[in-house]
Amino acid sequence: MNTVHIHPSVDRGIRPEQGGFTGGTLQCLCSSNKVQVTIGAQTLHNHACGCTKCWKPDGAIFAVIAVVPREKVNVVAHEEKLHVIDKSAAIQRHACRECGAHMFGRIENKDHAFYGLDFVHTELSPQEGWSAPGFAAFVSSVIESGVPPASMDAIRNRLRELKLEPYDCLSPALMDALATHAAKQKGTYRES
Repeated sequence: MNTVHIHPSVDRGIRPEQGGFTGGTLQCLCSSNKVQVTIGAQTLHNHACGCTKCWKPDGAIFAVIAVVPREKVNVVAHEEKLHVIDKSAAIQRHACRECGAHMFGRIENKDHAFYGLDFVHTELSPQEGWSAPGFAAFVSSVIESGVPPASMDAIRNRLRELKLEPYDCLSPALMDALATHAAKQKGTYRES
């Protein structure tokens, strides 16, 4: 049986987070005049994502993406090359016009539960020590990107081998955060 390739950054095993790591720089894939984005903090909620909106490198079934506080993300070189992929999407994905790499995704809707967090692809960083992926989200969505449904058992098994529990939504902790936000907005939130 051939090994299922999830993403180049996890296929040979997941690198552990380095204690005390405080960020680094993301670079687009252009050979020169690279867009550079500094991330001034360790990332959170790193995960493999099967949705059809997240950027994936060639040959990857999943994206690997994490979040970081918005104020910790700064474009420091070639901002003029960035454009928003889909201005109607909840996450405004800022990508390089030339190579197509997504540098960061930002939520502009202040009422969104994840407002204040930017989505980043740490695989675009030459530094090591970023938070390790901890789960897989929107797993069934890979079917929408052309993966045969018959492959799903093998994909879920491979994700579990990598210790990335597969979910067809977000992780339980993130789903709880979304539901808590919704309950607070509706006035139905209760403390235990």
